[in-house]
Amino acid sequence: MMTDRLFRRLERLQKLDDALRRAQRSKSDPREIARLHILKSALKLRLMQLTARRAPAFG
Repeated sequence: MMTDRLFRRLERLQKLDDALRRAQRSKSDPREIARLHILKSALKLRLMQLTARRAPAFG
């Protein structure tokens, strides 16, 4: 089952990904593209940490 927190973070990741794609297409400021990359990477890390805590231990 997906928690509200996980859903919100996935939704935010999708929005960041869309913003990054738009910025890359429009040849935006390289600093803005780098900022979006950093935000996306940080959010992906938090998502991995959140799902790792939820994963059942095998063995």
